[in-house]
Amino acid sequence: MSERKVLNKYFPPDFDPELISRRKHPKNSQQVVRLMAPFSMRCNTCGEYIYKGKKFNARKETVDGEDYLGIKIFRFYIKWQVIEFTLCSAEITFKTDPMNTDYTAEHGASRNFEPWRDEGAEEEVDRLAKLEEEENNPMKVLENKTVDSKREMDILDALQDIRARNARNERVGQSDDLLARIALEEVENEEDAERKRLEEEDEKLIQEVFSKVPASGSSVVTVKRKADDQEPLPHTLLSESTRSLIASQSILVPATKKRKAVGKNTLGIKVVKKSVKPIGQ
Repeated sequence: MSERKVLNKYFPPDFDPELISRRKHPKNSQQVVRLMAPFSMRCNTCGEYIYKGKKFNARKETVDGEDYLGIKIFRFYIKWQVIEFTLCSAEITFKTDPMNTDYTAEHGASRNFEPWRDEGAEEEVDRLAKLEEEENNPMKVLENKTVDSKREMDILDALQDIRARNARNERVGQSDDLLARIALEEVENEEDAERKRLEEEDEKLIQEVFSKVPASGSSVVTVKRKADDQEPLPHTLLSESTRSLIASQSILVPATKKRKAVGKNTLGIKVVKKSVKPIGQ
């Protein structure tokens, strides 16, 4: 199965791009594009709402005689069809607004109310009014500068308080960590000392009890502890007298011979040979 999105096209050896004629498009031709609604709007014909992000097959064209700082302005035509509720197929147009990096509704629909857009417009109006007032009133300029400097000082004081509080909390946290670390080291040292003392007591008790064991008579037998990774041979655990007694008994007892089974193999099965008569007899 071939690829759906092929990156490398096949060009025959005799391909000549100069032989391909260029198509001539009209100066202001429309292109069919796929787009999403750039803002929420309401259709003026049927009253239904079109939400932002709904996809349409639109026609795009360049607006003649309009541009912003050399940037072209485009117009889009869409058709709103609501088959489930009404049979509205009104055409809606909107165009780009490069000055505000936005879109503007032009015909067939009205844009929904967006409070954040009004806030930006109000801020811009206030700024322009403030500049106009300062141009005609020098005392207002001085008052505005005083208010701005006071606001900056309050912000710096609040920032300094936050920094001092953070530094104090950091120092307190470091001291708490240091105290906790010291207490933990003291506990570990105490546990190590107690473990070492118990091991020394156990070793001393073992040496006192198992180092020397009195034997028969006046002799003393030294008992060695078995290592953890070494297993002693069984005859080394016996005394000399016991080993000599076992050796003497093994010499006196004669070795018994096994009786050979007649007519039996090593598996205990008796084998019987059967004579075979000749065919001619």
